[in-house]
Amino acid sequence: MLEDAFMTLMKLVIPLYLLAIVIYAVRAFRGPTVPDIILAVDCISFDLAAFMAILAIYFKSVFLIGGAITLALWAYLLDIYVAKHLARGEVGA
Repeated sequence: MLEDAFMTLMKLVIPLYLLAIVIYAVRAFRGPTVPDIILAVDCISFDLAAFMAILAIYFKSVFLIGGAITLALWAYLLDIYVAKHLARGEVGA
């Protein structure tokens, strides 16, 4: 019974995630400023990581969790480098 409720919830959540990713992609391509584009790409990355985690639960697969964690860490590193570039004008260590 609980598994059926979870699957029904996933059928509702997955289209919402896909719609959000499409909206973020539009913002990433049409963003008027660089911070808007960076924020859109950041949101896409974190939403994809969350979506992969949901898919891992849905398909009962452990391998998707590793990809989701890697993607979230990559997005975090992107944020650090872009913030450093915007604040100081330099990238690197």
